Amino acid sequence: MGETAAAMPRTAAPAALTTAAVRRHAHLLPLLAVLALLAVEPPGGAGAEDSGTGTLADAASGVLVLWALGSSLRSGARPLTRLAAGVFAVAAAGIAVAAAGAGDPGEALAGMARYLQIFVLVPVSVLLLVRDRRDFTVVTAALVALALFEGAVGVHQYLTVTGASYMGEDIRAVGTFGASDIMGMATVVAYGLVAAAAFALAPDARAGRAQRPAALVCAGLLLLPLALSFSRGAWIATAVTCVVVLLLAGVRRALRLAVTAVALAVVVMGGAGAGTALLQERLSSITQVADAPDQSVTDRYTLWSAAAAMWRESPLTGVGLKGFPAHRDSHAPLALSSGSDTAGAGAAFRRQPLLSPHNMYLLVLGEQGLVGVCTLVAGWAALLVCALRRLYTVAGAPGHHGDQDCGLAATGLLLWLLVDFFYGDIGGPSTILTSFALGLAAWWALGRRDGAGEAARR
Repeated sequence: MGETAAAMPRTAAPAALTTAAVRRHAHLLPLLAVLALLAVEPPGGAGAEDSGTGTLADAASGVLVLWALGSSLRSGARPLTRLAAGVFAVAAAGIAVAAAGAGDPGEALAGMARYLQIFVLVPVSVLLLVRDRRDFTVVTAALVALALFEGAVGVHQYLTVTGASYMGEDIRAVGTFGASDIMGMATVVAYGLVAAAAFALAPDARAGRAQRPAALVCAGLLLLPLALSFSRGAWIATAVTCVVVLLLAGVRRALRLAVTAVALAVVVMGGAGAGTALLQERLSSITQVADAPDQSVTDRYTLWSAAAAMWRESPLTGVGLKGFPAHRDSHAPLALSSGSDTAGAGAAFRRQPLLSPHNMYLLVLGEQGLVGVCTLVAGWAALLVCALRRLYTVAGAPGHHGDQDCGLAATGLLLWLLVDFFYGDIGGPSTILTSFALGLAAWWALGRRDGAGEAARR
């Protein structure tokens, strides 16, 4: 009897610890649910969002906003710092001005709702619900797990020739996002790779000896699906971000890991097998965008030119929110094609219209003019500056050196997004991840750091 009684506490201990951990992070369930639902195809199959149906992740993000609002009301404390409230309030005001100046009120209202969701409401909700570095680690771990899942699906698509069509073969890795959102898997995998690399590179991380090798393994595994996405924009953004994260983590560490990175790249190219030639051709095309651009690059140049022409026509407010498609043909050069071809990954061939300039900065400039640049884009720049400043402060503060893993991850996610915005814009089921990157960066750059604020939000 005595032995049985003595054994019971030891048996119940793991269950008690698990229950305590679940209770500790219960407020993060809406955040984790949104990430999990990103792996589910939209109702009606991939590409349903293009017809206005939306996705399960979008619906869950609405629950997330309400959950965060309720938590803030229950706490009774001021939920945001003055700087954070100012940054997001100014962004919301700029979006409202752009919607008011649009020619189509219906489209403008839909666009305003989408912009507020992506750039204000969901990022603020993430900022409110992530209380400390443990919460941040849980959310980023879930993001890495989603990236590993999507990456595994993408590699399987490549090996079984069931991916999206690329150069006449169904080998492009797109994960569960389908051929209509070819950037979806690349975005998820790139975010996971950047987050994992940041945690692997951070000096003196608090999580213990197991964190660094596990994160490094995850980052290495995600290199292959990123390569098989054949997304030049994602490659460039990931390369630039990883170099910056390396330098922020320490120049000596950056030099030591440069050789490892080259070795991993060789392994990835070898693992691609028959697709190595296609990868090399895709890589070399990055340097040919000026001399001999392919049709996709030509289309991008013409769309950029159209957005710039719209801004010149209405420099202060642009042509109005969601106004780019209606004004595209009257401003685009004749070299613009009628659309891009998509097929494979379970979808039939379709001609997808080019309804955005594939450059977020030019999209804001063309549709929202200088007002949008000064409210929305300036807010992103402020986030980056504050994130870098806090990272520098923490690096030299005694007792907070271990926070650098969160700082590097948050800054890396934001930097990846801002670099990728030179080659893409919002659209597709994966767009909700833009909100998560902004929210996690805002937590690091603008969130409360005083003990009273932390306790009040609990």
